[in-house]
Amino acid sequence: MTGLLTGIGVGPGDPDLITLKALKRLQAADLVCYPAPEVGQSLARRIAAPHIPHGLEEYAIRMPMVASRFPAAKIYDEAALRIGAALDAGRNVVVLCEGDPFFYGSFMYLYERLAKSHSVEVVPGISSPMASAAALGAPLVSRNDILTVLPAPLEDAELRARLAASDGIVIMKIGRHFARIRDLLRELGLEDDARYIEHATMENQRCLALSEVDPETVPYFSMILLHKRGEAFLEGSEL
Repeated sequence: MTGLLTGIGVGPGDPDLITLKALKRLQAADLVCYPAPEVGQSLARRIAAPHIPHGLEEYAIRMPMVASRFPAAKIYDEAALRIGAALDAGRNVVVLCEGDPFFYGSFMYLYERLAKSHSVEVVPGISSPMASAAALGAPLVSRNDILTVLPAPLEDAELRARLAASDGIVIMKIGRHFARIRDLLRELGLEDDARYIEHATMENQRCLALSEVDPETVPYFSMILLHKRGEAFLEGSEL
């Protein structure tokens, strides 16, 4: 009898935001795996650390955490072989994923390789846009609003088009793109409606006005939320 592979979303950073189902799967696992940088600690593992049973076998899937080399196909191929062997031996395997496994989540690359040949379950997690909205006290959308999630590395022309067609907007993966995004929002008259947050739900969480942000210090785990009415709950004549 083969084991079950479960990809669990561990949420955006606060260990208390892991779901009960994810916790149950983790506590019943024979092997826990997680993505990690080539050198250093895994963020997914750090989030889940309080819930990992003592003595549970661990496997850090180490890979380059840079956009130009991600996803690292060879490393995922090797990881899939190792995890597949554990499953074939009847072991239950859990893979940790920051946020939600299928929302820009690394687990999808293992799912692609293993779902056709093994039993795979996906346990959703709280994604960073939802956690950021809660931390900022800023609802994303209401009624018939259109919500758009935009990766900051997109070209300006694409960002302008997407911003024009949306009511509520989440801009993710800010990092070194902050100054360019801020200038674009300023040009479009949207800066005052934008809210910046970094490391949402973590101990070092910061919420700032765009004008207060130092572009040189913006981390990858940051995002900008905005709504064209200022607040999603405000009445709009078009609704």
